Amino acid sequence: MDDTAFAARLAESGAAIERELDTLLGADPRPGEPARPERLIQAMRYATLGGGKRLRPFLTVETARALGRQDNGPRRAGAAIECVHAYSLIHDDLPAMDDDDLRRGRPTTHRAFGEATAILAGDALQALAFEILADPATDSIAEVRAVLCAGLARAIGLAGMVGGQMLDVDAEGATAPLSVKEIARLQAMKTGALLRFSVEAGSRLGGAGAKAGAALGTYGRAVGAAFQVADDILDAEGDAATLGKRAQKDAGRNKATLVGALGVEGARRELARLVDEATSA
Repeated sequence: MDDTAFAARLAESGAAIERELDTLLGADPRPGEPARPERLIQAMRYATLGGGKRLRPFLTVETARALGRQDNGPRRAGAAIECVHAYSLIHDDLPAMDDDDLRRGRPTTHRAFGEATAILAGDALQALAFEILADPATDSIAEVRAVLCAGLARAIGLAGMVGGQMLDVDAEGATAPLSVKEIARLQAMKTGALLRFSVEAGSRLGGAGAKAGAALGTYGRAVGAAFQVADDILDAEGDAATLGKRAQKDAGRNKATLVGALGVEGARRELARLVDEATSA
């Protein structure tokens, strides 16, 4: 697949996920819901719709497609993962975390709606993600749904995204810089775990066997690591207009990155190695 075809497939997948999210985040209460508070659903929609590459759901949908499954189940799982991603960005941007004012080229959710509403919107998006995965509409087999919920919990919890964020916060105040190994562990938890789960979710929904599942797990881990290195390089070299968020913030906040540890060229070499690993898998 050449770059043009890839971009078209990514855009097609992104549009489908956008439609799925627009439905899931509708203003009208769903069956069993007494109400959807207007300001809360507006904040959830603001943080989730109308921006982003939708890379994580793309990985889910395309992994399932490669295994022969093309119904709406993988799209629903991808939408759930995107809800988690949006929640993580809301909380990451808060004053107590990275204190960012700009996300995807517009004010961050707490700037647009206030901190309290932003926190609640993030909380609600995380809960909604598990509701989506647990719904039989995502997969008819209860065991598959349970595995997806457990996998997402691991990917975003203590030993995943949230744990990685804690390591990131601690690193900002560390008296000595983290080693390359420590940085790789931090990034594998904070960013890589959800990207890897995105692939694993598609693998599970597509019914991958043990050999294919192991290869896809290796691929997901390498892609997750490569994504973060590429993002660190963009932060070091890009500008806010291009990135849609504040640039050069990592160095200013003493962030532990491979760019900081290896330099830009060293980070580029590591990125190339990870891409080769993913391709080989």
